[in-house]
Amino acid sequence: MRSFLKIIYLSIFITIFASCSKEYEVPQDLVVHDFVWKGLNAYYLYQHEITDLADTRFNSDQQLNTYLSTFPDYNSLFSSLLISSDVKSSLTEDYNTIHTSELRTAFANGLEFGIIAEPNNTENVLGYVTHILPNSDAANKNITRGEFFHAVEGIQLTKTNYLDLLVNGSDNFTLQMASFNGTASIPNAKIVPLEKQNYYYTPTFLEKIITKGSDKIGYVAYNNDFSSSYMNDLNNTFLSLKNQNVTELIIDLRYNIGGGSFVKSISQIAAMISGQFTDEVLIKEEWNSKAQPWFLANQPDSLLTKFPDNLNATTPINGLNLKDVYIILNGTNFSGSSAVELLINSLKPYINVHIIGNKTAGNNTGSISLYHSIDYDFPLRNTTHTVALQPIVLSFLNKNDQTYSNGFEPNIILCQNEDLLNLGVLGEASDPILNRVLTYISTGSSGANSICNPSNFEYLFNSISRQREIDKGIFINQNLPNTL
Repeated sequence: MRSFLKIIYLSIFITIFASCSKEYEVPQDLVVHDFVWKGLNAYYLYQHEITDLADTRFNSDQQLNTYLSTFPDYNSLFSSLLISSDVKSSLTEDYNTIHTSELRTAFANGLEFGIIAEPNNTENVLGYVTHILPNSDAANKNITRGEFFHAVEGIQLTKTNYLDLLVNGSDNFTLQMASFNGTASIPNAKIVPLEKQNYYYTPTFLEKIITKGSDKIGYVAYNNDFSSSYMNDLNNTFLSLKNQNVTELIIDLRYNIGGGSFVKSISQIAAMISGQFTDEVLIKEEWNSKAQPWFLANQPDSLLTKFPDNLNATTPINGLNLKDVYIILNGTNFSGSSAVELLINSLKPYINVHIIGNKTAGNNTGSISLYHSIDYDFPLRNTTHTVALQPIVLSFLNKNDQTYSNGFEPNIILCQNEDLLNLGVLGEASDPILNRVLTYISTGSSGANSICNPSNFEYLFNSISRQREIDKGIFINQNLPNTL
């Protein structure tokens, strides 16, 4: 929770059911039910749209309990109290499992790839290399982005066996490579042995400086989530860029796994990109019609997130003082995570944010973890159960009160899938997507939109898509009032 002094009071926006009177005790079999209803009644963003969450729905504790007892379990109660379009709010059975920030690891050989149906063949498929993870087993083998393979251990890849052979099969196998011109796949003599190992994903996949005319362009390919685990390493990457005096920045997220984040992490990334707006308002919060007036009256500053200048007490943020940032969102059906959207919206009043890829989804809401206690915080929680709620409780706005429920239109539109016949080299102008961004930077022209998939390939699988996390949205830490 944010470091504010707790205000002990009877909140005017929480109904008489937000706490039990001393004379009335909640039946044991309804304790969690009671917590679910009261937590959502107090803070759910869409509380005003749910009839059964209305403050006037029940006239007494007994009436509320009669209603709660009609649900066989608290999960069904929780689901019934959400609007139909809400796929973010969740109930967690064990609060010990939430918000655990860990470095990303896997048992992997380092090959990232896609699969298409082989043209003119009803059963066979063909694999293509999208990229190789640094410091992996594959990084030490003779295999590169843009190459094709047709078999594993001499077994032809088909629509029914490629997952078993490449993903769920042996830890050690050999790939039989092939030449492919877009029509015919021809096996060649090249064989690549691969071995799965314990693998630690580097914080930044690729970092480069690209000089184009008078521009010194920083290029960062980032493939992890935006959790606090990576902020220090990302800050070090930005220090390297800062020391090389970059004038523009490209953040390539086409192989990013997405996922949720905390507002704090997004504010830190925003400060790394900029750096010249310390203490100015970056993000505003808008809660439901019951909570918002109380926050405005009692702790208005808690609704604002400002540009920070430090990661922690001893680590300054390495801001680049940029006026332009270019964010590549292209990827198989990837329209950007809620974390990226919040970053885009928050920076827009201050610098030029150029979006390359697809229209974003419009995930403009935030969540909080509610525990069963008088202030919904963890320390005073009811220890008889481990249920916690993570409902949507607010919408995000930027300094200019702009939000993004309809998503963001891209400055440059890219195809859903890269051109597998012309992938180029990541971080170099031979990569068609990067080259197009570099042209846009130097000329201002977005260029003609490509004809997508002219060969009509049937894309079946992408190894990055299966790694992408369920986007649980953006979480905040907020000092909530006591209810007793």
